[in-house]
Amino acid sequence: MSRLSFGIPFRANAAAALKNASLIEAMRTSTSTFTEKRAEGVAKVPFEQWREEASRIRTEVLDNLPQLIDRFAAAATRAGSIVHRARDAEAAREIVGSILKDRGVRTVVKAKSMVTEEIHLNQYLESMEIRPVETDLGEYIVQIAGEKPSHILAPALHKNRRDIGKLFAEKLGIEYTDDPEVLTKVARRALREEFISADAGLSGVNLAAADTGSIAIFTNEGNGRMVTTLPPIHVAVMTMEKIIPSLADLSLFIRLLPRSATGQTLSSYFSLITGTRKAGEATGARELHIVIVDNGRSRILQGEFRDILKCIRCSACLNVCPVFRAIGGHAYGSTYPGPMGIVLTTLLDGMEKAHPILDGSTLCGACTEVCPVKVPLAGLIASLRRQKVELGFADTNERIGMAGFGMAAGSPSLFAFSQSMAHRLWSVIQRLGRNSAVERLPRPVEQTFRRRMS
Repeated sequence: MSRLSFGIPFRANAAAALKNASLIEAMRTSTSTFTEKRAEGVAKVPFEQWREEASRIRTEVLDNLPQLIDRFAAAATRAGSIVHRARDAEAAREIVGSILKDRGVRTVVKAKSMVTEEIHLNQYLESMEIRPVETDLGEYIVQIAGEKPSHILAPALHKNRRDIGKLFAEKLGIEYTDDPEVLTKVARRALREEFISADAGLSGVNLAAADTGSIAIFTNEGNGRMVTTLPPIHVAVMTMEKIIPSLADLSLFIRLLPRSATGQTLSSYFSLITGTRKAGEATGARELHIVIVDNGRSRILQGEFRDILKCIRCSACLNVCPVFRAIGGHAYGSTYPGPMGIVLTTLLDGMEKAHPILDGSTLCGACTEVCPVKVPLAGLIASLRRQKVELGFADTNERIGMAGFGMAAGSPSLFAFSQSMAHRLWSVIQRLGRNSAVERLPRPVEQTFRRRMS
């Protein structure tokens, strides 16, 4: 079997997405809103100055990551947290599962966390008869729908209010409505009992300060604070690159991340947690576990694509990407979609599995322009594409076609001749390219722009 037989069926997924009118409508509305709000949010602040400083800090982190992780672990332990280190996804699942099982946990309420999606934690907990309940509204919607998040910030971005109304009517037994306020109240009532009765809370981590052992969580819903303060046990799962050197550095990212994500001046809720509940405090976990996950990042740190670890998961690159805006996140077939997802998934999962998603970029550079920490996403994708070809993961017909195009493009006379022949032989070319991108291309014009202008 050909090596190209393996991998994410990205092209088939994308073709199916482009036929889904409801998805297209939802994606166009949501990403346009995010992009417009972001533009408004950064217009009146020294955003480029902030980007430069944030990029410098994130580069400093990568240059000193092992030492910063050790500093963070020591500071968090002094503050009363219990720090665990997981070399891979399996180890991370086992650590979390063991913490919960040993304490007799039956139900765990979760705040939104992409790393728990990456390590497939929910399925693992369910196999242990521990019930995970997503409490972010978008995550709650996709969980009861039996789906995966389609966006790292807005998990249910691919659904419109009619889709959600039908889902709630089917799964929650309510009368159909597509009123967002009513639907939100329905979810709130369902989740309120879960918060009160849960045995443990589980969250992700947006950033972690090495000098104090503090973890920072940005949310736009109150569920994050409910998850981290009501249950007696809080398990926070974070990937190793979420470290920043000091608590003083956090102020920059508090201003930068929300503006890049949604255009907000500040997130609706910002939580800074340092250790466990102190004497005299009414809320907060009595037991805080922090699980630091590697899962391939130490390897990435040593290679030429290390800059992807600067990413702070704001989702700005997804919202401006013309490919993501057209097909949504599920087409990528991975935890992380969009430009940052193309790079990270390829590095984490390997070229053999992920090579098809490298086609999911126009290399227009919009992702690089909006990244708040200056990750050179377009350049990283282009370099990975070169590796794809060198490793033999490019389709033979495509390689021949691109070689032919390169030859023609290098000669004006040959290029003009090729344009003329393409028009005449187009029906033959489409038959030869059946079931490929060729059959979806428009027919070449009989008279080219160049000839009309001559």
